[in-house]
Amino acid sequence: MTRTAGRPARLAVVGGGVAGALLAWRAAGSPGGASVDLFTDGAGERADASRVSGGLVRGFEPTAASAGPAAESLAEIRGSDTLRAWSRYRETGALYVLPGRTAVREPVDVVEAHLPGSAEVVGGEWVSRAFPFRELPQDAVAVVERHAGHIAPHALRAAALRAAAEAGATVRTPAVAAVTRDPGVRTADGRTLRYDRVVVAAGAWTPGLLARSGVAAAGLRTKHIQYSLCRTRLAGLGSFVDENSGLYGRPWADGTFLLGLPSDRWGVDPDGVSPDAGLARRLADSAARVFGTEVAVGRTVAASDCYHDPAGLQLRSLGGGLHTFTGGSGGAAKTVVAASRKAAAALSD
Repeated sequence: MTRTAGRPARLAVVGGGVAGALLAWRAAGSPGGASVDLFTDGAGERADASRVSGGLVRGFEPTAASAGPAAESLAEIRGSDTLRAWSRYRETGALYVLPGRTAVREPVDVVEAHLPGSAEVVGGEWVSRAFPFRELPQDAVAVVERHAGHIAPHALRAAALRAAAEAGATVRTPAVAAVTRDPGVRTADGRTLRYDRVVVAAGAWTPGLLARSGVAAAGLRTKHIQYSLCRTRLAGLGSFVDENSGLYGRPWADGTFLLGLPSDRWGVDPDGVSPDAGLARRLADSAARVFGTEVAVGRTVAASDCYHDPAGLQLRSLGGGLHTFTGGSGGAAKTVVAASRKAAAALSD
């Protein structure tokens, strides 16, 4: 990161979700000692993706390119007592079911490189015998992953915020009105602060903030995300994704299961998101069909996230010292640990 007249480089991270908090923590503690300001804007009280995320973590993804960051991130959590405690990591195992004849060998090899002995490829018939699936294509293929499970992204964010402050970062709470290409941060009270680098890591609020700043947000858009806590008997099933039905979920507590379906609502206002009753009904119908048992939908939680095409949570330059760190296409909890380390290293370079 560029220094001026012998002083430490100055970095602003706009957004105090799990991505921004981890990036600020890593940057503040990196060799060279950057001076870090983290603008949270009260993000901890919003219905952002960190607060409501289901927190599924696994190494396997359908492509090698996407499996690499996920497996690397999970391996880092498992290998660090600090990150395990911060994230409340719980190993439950995971099942990822795909349509028939999907090629999975290459991404499985990537998982094995980071998490030896974790992943195994099985067939649809094996899945139906071992897990409570009652509707699967005969030629379905699945990956069973022993070391997968779930974390609490909001707890990880809170711990990273504390650690960032302890490492010397300044946590600022004034609302951010705009960012500038100088680069700088303009707060709602009219002040403009200048930095060597500004990183917008505001999740679903990133496209709107950039638009208000007159900066093109190519490839970024918001999407509605939602899950429900359901009363249903899914004995023996840990975290799972079923690409045939779209269902995903994990055990919650007291006989409940967190279940979700992808939403088709794009371009949502992150400050105006509310539960979609129709999606909750489709979730119940789909789960009852796939698992062959009654599903009682309880509390439904809705939020929004920032997606990028091509997908991936990573540092992206907008020119002039301005960057974004978002766009993981949902489920960025799987990759945020490794992605924040790489982003901090890139900024220090």
